[in-house]
Amino acid sequence: MTGQSIPLMTVLGLIGAAVATVAIGVYGVRLARTTSDFLVASCSVGPRWNAAAVSGEYLSAASFLGVAGLIAKYGADALWYPIGFTAGYLGLLLFVAAPLRRSGAYTVPDFAEFRLGSVRLRRLAMLVVALVCGLYMVPQLQGAGLTLNILLGVPGWVGVAGVGIIVIANVVGGGMRSITFVQGFQYWLKLTAVAVPALVLAGHFLSDGRPLAEPAPPTVSVATTVDVTTDVVVQVGVPIDVTVTGQIDGQSVSGPVRLDVGRHELGKGTSLSLPAGSPVPVVAGAPADNATWAAPGGGFGGPHPLYQVYSLILATFLGAMGLPHVLVRFYTNPDGRAARLTSLVVIALVGVFYLFPVLLGVFARLYVPQLLITGTSDAAVLLLPGSVLSGWGGQLLAALVASGAIAAFLSTSSGLLVGIAGVLSTDVLRGRVQDFRVAAVLAGAAPVALALGAASLDLSRSVGLVFAVAASTLCPLLVLGIWWRGLTAPGAAAGLVVGGVAGGGAALLAVLGGVSDHVWQGWPSALIGYPAAVSVPLSFATMVVVSLATRRRVPKDVGRIFTRMHAPERLGMSRDRERDLRSL
Repeated sequence: MTGQSIPLMTVLGLIGAAVATVAIGVYGVRLARTTSDFLVASCSVGPRWNAAAVSGEYLSAASFLGVAGLIAKYGADALWYPIGFTAGYLGLLLFVAAPLRRSGAYTVPDFAEFRLGSVRLRRLAMLVVALVCGLYMVPQLQGAGLTLNILLGVPGWVGVAGVGIIVIANVVGGGMRSITFVQGFQYWLKLTAVAVPALVLAGHFLSDGRPLAEPAPPTVSVATTVDVTTDVVVQVGVPIDVTVTGQIDGQSVSGPVRLDVGRHELGKGTSLSLPAGSPVPVVAGAPADNATWAAPGGGFGGPHPLYQVYSLILATFLGAMGLPHVLVRFYTNPDGRAARLTSLVVIALVGVFYLFPVLLGVFARLYVPQLLITGTSDAAVLLLPGSVLSGWGGQLLAALVASGAIAAFLSTSSGLLVGIAGVLSTDVLRGRVQDFRVAAVLAGAAPVALALGAASLDLSRSVGLVFAVAASTLCPLLVLGIWWRGLTAPGAAAGLVVGGVAGGGAALLAVLGGVSDHVWQGWPSALIGYPAAVSVPLSFATMVVVSLATRRRVPKDVGRIFTRMHAPERLGMSRDRERDLRSL
């Protein structure tokens, strides 16, 4: 086939996914009439369809592209990303889903006011929700720009703007009712798009018989040229003979060069040509040989690997309990029992999905190791099919992966935008349908602008930072608010502020300035890149200590509130707010 056929099929895959998203969204618009439809789909979504929709919006760019990329780069320790992303729903199932649904609240700020009776706390919670959702949208949009740049060669801003426009249009058109249909469809599209290539490549791997965990560096099977688009430091485990045009260690080079063991700095615009069978230098911090890559304990590049791993575990295990766009999904269930069943089904759907990015990460280490030179391993899933399989088979798989990638960006971004628009329309504006639409447009424009100007990290690392913010703010509010009678409004507010400053400040520093050791070294780099091990305990402790100091501020009707959250629905203690929403 000609070189033009691959972009054509990829374009068709991208267009197909985008058109299907818009078409299903238009169908949902026909059913969206009331404020309740826009905010919580009139609390009428069954557990099976809602579980597919939750999984569709939860499996973001970090899941579809980032997990495989980090496993290819860092190996065994990166497995904590899919494990943590899945296990977080077990916490939701056990501690949050049913009581939250029984509360009758329809946003996290609404729950804060219901539980603690403070309008000021509600407004503070609104700001935290907007921060978490806005930060979460940034890597989704950056992933869209990366994908279209790799697949079509267009500038990154085209993907950012294109996905932003589609998401805003879908949310403005039909709100939660519309995107519920869209996200349910997109889960199955993403599962197909990641499972089929993984299974096909698994068959190729078994027939190929290439070694996986030997004490040797990754190697390219064919002559490969790598273009360095930004300054990068690589490490070399064995001497490597390459042909270079550009700068190495601050010196201009044009011709054959031997890279000795150690670290080398490659300047922007440098081109490296590796002969077939050549070892590959890897970005500094990543395991330089496959045996080290396959063994746990190396962390994610940096001087404190054990701290990184435990901080990541804390962020991912607790972060899911504080993600606003996930929590709002449980308000769309008819009752607490349906919300609990939704969580259970989500664990199964998400767990099945994550089997395949893990496989693709392993195959990326073997078949596209050149990505390890620049560290742009997020592209692994996109490039694997065409690198391993030739002809129509590779092209069809590449098109399928492209459609799944665009679905990942659209589904998660849609859920996040609904989360922001919901709290802005009800807490800042008057809560009408037109207010929701205005809020969606304004809330969608800000992350688009930030995605165009912010530093681009590994997608899963960016999302891990957002999980750390959610685990440091909304998770303590919900867990203590649901299970501890002694929580007070001043305690909750103090915990939100402390957790937001500690976790959110680190996330903003990372997004705006990156977490490179050139900027932050040693413990500062570890704390900024992985803040949860400090920010989460600090937030919980602050809420408890301040609440004990202000115990007179415990709501007088806390007994009634707890009965409403924890009593079974059949006793009739809970109250639904759908009628209140319909009156707006």
